[in-house]
Parts: sequence; C-alpha cells; structure tokens
Amino acid sequence: MQTKLQELTEKIYNEGVEKSRQEAEVILKEAREQAEQLQKEAEKKAAALVKEAEEKAETLRKHVDSELKMSIGQALAALKQDLGNQVTMQAVQPAVKELFSNQDFLKSLVEKVVKTWAEKDSLDMQVVLSAKEQEQLDAYFKNQLAAELNQGLELTFSEGVKSGFKVGPVDGSYQISFTEQDFSNFFKAYLRPKTSELLFEAEK
Repeated sequence: MQTKLQELTEKIYNEGVEKSRQEAEVILKEAREQAEQLQKEAEKKAAALVKEAEEKAETLRKHVDSELKMSIGQALAALKQDLGNQVTMQAVQPAVKELFSNQDFLKSLVEKVVKTWAEKDSLDMQVVLSAKEQEQLDAYFKNQLAAELNQGLELTFSEGVKSGFKVGPVDGSYQISFTEQDFSNFFKAYLRPKTSELLFEAEK
C-alpha cells in the first residue's frame, strides 16, 4: 500500500514537474519570439532613423552647396563690376578732368550750345557757370556772346557748379547739365560694357 502511495506521489510529482517544464518552455519560447520581434522592430526603426538622417543631411548639403555657389557667383559678379568700374574710372576721369580744365574747350562748348539753342528756340535762356571761374569767363562771354546777351540770354555764376556749366530757360523750369561729373558718368556708362568684355572675355 505504501509502495502504491509512493508511486502515485512520484507520478503526480513527475507529471507536475513535466507540466511546469512544458509551461516554462512555452513561456521561454514566447519570450524569445517577443524579444526577436522587438529586436526586429528596433532594427527597423533604427534603419528608418538612419535613412531619414541621411536624407536630411543630403538635403542640407545640397542647400549649402547651392547657397555657396550663389554667394560665390554674386561675390564674383560684384568683384568684376567693381574692377570694371575702377578700370573705367582710371581711363575716363583723368581725360575728362583735363578736358574741363581747358578754358578754350569750355568756351567753345558754351558758345556752340547757346548758338544751337538760339537756332531752335528763343534766347530766353540762362547759362550757369562755375563761380570760381567767373573772373576768367565773365568778360570773355560778354564780348563773344554780346548779341545773344542783348536778346535775352542771361549769364550767371554759381558755387553749386564746380566745373562745366548748366543751361535752361530763365524761369528755371528745367536745366541741362554739362559738368565734368555728367561727362564722366556718360563715358563710364558707355565704356563699362566694353571694359568688362576686354577684362573678362577670356572666361566666356
């Protein structure tokens, strides 16, 4: 009897142990599967994050490259323009300055403008000359343009005119300027494209 009881006890024990072992194996298997699934999901998320970071880095690189190219292009264009302006100024300003310091040139230019104006319009006009040259020019023009002065031409001198002269109706409604600066600006605008072409044509 005792033997049967012992056998029964052992059987129950063994069955319990076996059942527990099987349950443990199921739990372990499920845990391993869950761990594998979590690892796969983590790897997938990590790969997605890496891909996103790489795409953002590439977009940023392209943006930076584009900005750099644009900035370099703008800086180069500004440098070329500045260089062209300086070369043009070096070519134009000394020549124009010398021209306007020539009293004979100035006298001849004023006379031609006055006579051309008189041919196309009345002599209701005013010539404004540089005040610093009044002593040299006043007597000359009163002699050379005496007829025009008697017909309405006015000859005045102003501190505002540094060189050259300005002409316009006596009422001051408008003025046409023939100053050193005006001629410099005209020739600079005319020569600047040619200067740029000569300086940078090799790059084309």
